[in-house]
Amino acid sequence: MRVDGAEGRRLADMMDSITAGDPGPIVTETNGARAVYFYLPAGSTANKAWAPGVTRFNSGSGRVSYVPVPALSGETWPLFWYCPPANSERFVHPAILRNAAAALFGHPMSFGEGASC
Repeated sequence: MRVDGAEGRRLADMMDSITAGDPGPIVTETNGARAVYFYLPAGSTANKAWAPGVTRFNSGSGRVSYVPVPALSGETWPLFWYCPPANSERFVHPAILRNAAAALFGHPMSFGEGASC
C-alpha cells in the first residue's frame, strides 16, 4: 500500500507511535511523489474500504503491481527503510493501518468496520 507525500510520512509516524516503534516494514521515497510504502500481507487490502489518498497494490485477483524494495543495507537512494523488516513473516498490521489512515485522513469509517483481516 502507498500514501504519497507528507500524508504518508504522518501515517508512518502515527503507526510508529501506535505500535511502540514496531509498525512493520515501511519504506520511504525521497524523490518524485515522496511515496511511503507500507508492506502488508498479500491480499489483505482487498474488499475493504480505505481512506482517500491510499493506493492499494495487488488487491484483487489477476492484478500485478510494482512495489519497490530497497536493500537491507547499503545505499539504495531514493528508497530508504523507515522501519526495516524484523523477519520475513512480519508485516504492517492491515486493521491498525486502515484505522490509522481513516483517523488521520478524516475518512468517515467506523473503527470496528472490517477489523478482521
